[in-house]
Amino acid sequence: MLSLMRRQAKSWLIKFLIGIISLVFVFYFGYSFTSNRARKMATVNGDVITQLAYDKEYRDMVESFRRQYRGAWNDNLIKVLDLKNRALQNLINRKLISQEAQKLGFQVTKAEVQKSIMAYPAFQVDGQFDVRRYQALLDQNRMKPEDFEQNIAQDLLQQKLQQFLLAFLPVTDEELLDAYTLSHEQMNLSFIQIKPDRFISGLKVDPSAMETYFKAHQEDYRVPEKIKLAYVIIDPADFNDQVTVSEKEIKEYYEYNMDSFKVPAKVCARHILFRLKENATKAEAEKIRKKAEAVLKMARSGKDFANLAKKYSEGPTGKNGGDLGCFSRGKMVKPFEEAAFKLKKGEISDLVKTRFGYHIIKVENVHAERTKTLDEVRGQIESDLKKNETSDLAHEKGLSLIDQMPYEVDLNKYAAENKLTVHVTGSFSLKDPIPGIGGDEKLRESLFSLQKHEASELIELKGKFYIFQVANRKASYLPELKAVKDAVKRDFLKHLAAEKARTVAEKYLKELTAGKDWKKVAEESGVKPQETGYFTRQGPVPKIGYDQGLIETVFHLRKDKVYPDRVYENQAGAFLIRWEGYKGIDQEKFKKEKEKYRFSLLRLKQRTAFQNWLDALRKKAEVEIVAPVS
Repeated sequence: MLSLMRRQAKSWLIKFLIGIISLVFVFYFGYSFTSNRARKMATVNGDVITQLAYDKEYRDMVESFRRQYRGAWNDNLIKVLDLKNRALQNLINRKLISQEAQKLGFQVTKAEVQKSIMAYPAFQVDGQFDVRRYQALLDQNRMKPEDFEQNIAQDLLQQKLQQFLLAFLPVTDEELLDAYTLSHEQMNLSFIQIKPDRFISGLKVDPSAMETYFKAHQEDYRVPEKIKLAYVIIDPADFNDQVTVSEKEIKEYYEYNMDSFKVPAKVCARHILFRLKENATKAEAEKIRKKAEAVLKMARSGKDFANLAKKYSEGPTGKNGGDLGCFSRGKMVKPFEEAAFKLKKGEISDLVKTRFGYHIIKVENVHAERTKTLDEVRGQIESDLKKNETSDLAHEKGLSLIDQMPYEVDLNKYAAENKLTVHVTGSFSLKDPIPGIGGDEKLRESLFSLQKHEASELIELKGKFYIFQVANRKASYLPELKAVKDAVKRDFLKHLAAEKARTVAEKYLKELTAGKDWKKVAEESGVKPQETGYFTRQGPVPKIGYDQGLIETVFHLRKDKVYPDRVYENQAGAFLIRWEGYKGIDQEKFKKEKEKYRFSLLRLKQRTAFQNWLDALRKKAEVEIVAPVS
């Protein structure tokens, strides 16, 4: 047919056929495109969200997640992460925000957008906006400038709206004090721990009771969904014999990357440190300074500096004669660094004060900044170039394998045809590392989203390229008792022992609340009481563990109510708890941190308030999903 058309290309018949085909394309696809633009996805208070707007939001969201997952991305994750619905919900929220901003008369000008973009640190070079960097970064993220600018405008509009809505949402001194107190007040407890282990040896297992226990806790023994992978590796090292690096390439690489071969200036020094406490009085500081000046005088008179450091230095390097080795700029505290880099070889500094105290510095050697010669780095360059080229070849090979792979592929057969070896993992769950491979959670999520016998895209991992196929998939299931009998028996005994520990602890708590002496109960229990030491709400209860309910309970104890109403239990046993002391906040510290804490609390309060406002707006809005996403 194609041959006939080529031969008759100038005939009126062929021209007529081409005309008919053109009309079909124009009317059919042209109509489809314009109708797609106008198609409603949803309406928000009468305003339309079009298919075109949705498609863009959805594409941007997919691209964002694709960048996060990198080589582990596959399109099955779209459903797993519910991206289609999330994209539509984003647009609905954005539409609500825009509507409210319009009602209040807010708008964003081009000048405001331009100013915001030019202030982005990522787009700046030496503190100035660089248009080439701007364009390059957008290209890297596959984003058009107009799309990025539209996003900035939307963000600025939301910021204006937030500032207006939250302008009268201050943090009062009372709120600030309450929040600071909640975070910084401290409690001290003593406790008696009744461990379940002490009861296990005397327990017997009733099979009927164990079966009842298993039925009540069957979900704890659920076997998670597992997959087994077949995979091939395209290893760049296998391409080493195909790559040679020329002298010209080495020289060109050296010349283009000369900055990376610069060796910064370095100073080799020793020092003697005289420690000065942060809160030292003037008299204490003067005493230490005079001691340091006396040792400085000895050092400058010709006494061996290393011996002086061993004798007088209070720093960790003192035992090594104060030797700091060689260091470049940025490695020492600023005053120390500035003094050291001003000295010549053999010179001794004046006293240098830092937050650690007073220092005497002696420079033993100075290495000026230099650039490594080509001969010094030739081997490194050759290795890097070879590694880059072999990686490119492996990547190209992997893409070629993916492109030519049949949709329903027999990986063993396909690998054999391409002289590759198929490897097979053991079965693993979503929470387990991939046997023999490792990988992160995102890679596992990607692989678990594949169907049985479905192959992945080309995935790079630790410098190698992989093609995975799900060789087998076993659904999650609840096992029979006989399959997990040993584990159930072990857990059932622990359960019985924990019940026994709780019963004993509850008996003691009842006696304590009736007035029995704490020490007497401890003696009877055979357990020595322990103290937690003072702690805040921000972390676990020392020696007991983290439990928000426990923390709230113990922080309500006080001098006239030293015992909680119930025994606390966790995997370590049952705990009798007693209040021992309370410390309020440090008022001086509060005054110093007050404004900094106010800012943090205000940001939290504003975020919560804005989200609540948006939720309320959403509830009263008329939102109609015209074309549900699936």
